[in-house]
Parts: sequence; structure tokens; C-alpha cells
Amino acid sequence: RRARSRASCGRGSCTAPRPGACAFYWGPLSVHGAHERRSEPVGTFLVRDSRQNCFFALSVKMASGPTSIRVHFQAGRFHLDGSRESFDCLFELLEHYVAAPRRLLGAPLRQRRVRPLQELCRQRIVATVGRENLARIPLNPVLRDYLSSFPFQI
Repeated sequence: RRARSRASCGRGSCTAPRPGACAFYWGPLSVHGAHERRSEPVGTFLVRDSRQNCFFALSVKMASGPTSIRVHFQAGRFHLDGSRESFDCLFELLEHYVAAPRRLLGAPLRQRRVRPLQELCRQRIVATVGRENLARIPLNPVLRDYLSSFPFQI
């Protein structure tokens, strides 16, 4: 069963990419627009809104050329079209496929090629400490909220 909106599915801010939280969410980019990025290395991916019967599409540069895979949201979990593995959060799904032995996904294609230092630091802290340990770091509430706003390694 499909949820009514991207914002209403799953666990709050974790499920619906926000352009401010992840620069590889391209919003309403067409399949043609996603696939015309042919010069990118194999494994490069982006997340975009889907025009099909699912919320998102994952556009990936494969060795055979660009392809798009539907990302479904059913029973409160995300899964790729044709996959039995499901995740509570879209970003957990992406992290899984980036780290998987078959390496379906490589590096995300970000809208901004140069990432802000603040974003790079957050990513390194999450990778070093782990998202489950972020609350244990002695930080002021503003910094803790920033780290928790996107606790993923992608």
C-alpha cells in the first residue's frame, strides 16, 4: 500500500530526502535528465522523484549504461524493485547497497560538486563514531542536532 505523500512515509526525516540534507536527491528530475550524465563513473547514483507507482527512483550508471530502479515503500519499509531486502529508511537502503560486496552503488552524484566543510565533517564523525553513538559525544545541543539531522555515511 502506498503512503499519501513522501513526507508521510516511514520514520520522519530519515525517509524523505531533503535537498538540504543530501545533495544527491535531485527532486523531480526526468529519467532522460538522469540518464544523460553518461560521463560519470560506473556506480555513480542519484535519487530522484519517480513518475511511476513508487516514491523514488534510483538512477545508476551501470557498465552497460544508465538505468533507473524503482524504490518502493510498503508496510513502512523501503526496498528496491525486485529485491527482498527492505529497510526502515531510504538512506539505510542506500548505505547497504554502497557497502554491499557486489557494490551496486558507488559514489552519489551530488548537485554541488564541492561539498561544504561542515557536511564533510559530519560525514567523518558519523563514520568514525557510528550513528548509534552520536548522543554520547559531549557536544552542545546545536551541534548534536546537526550531526543527528543526517546520520548516514553516504
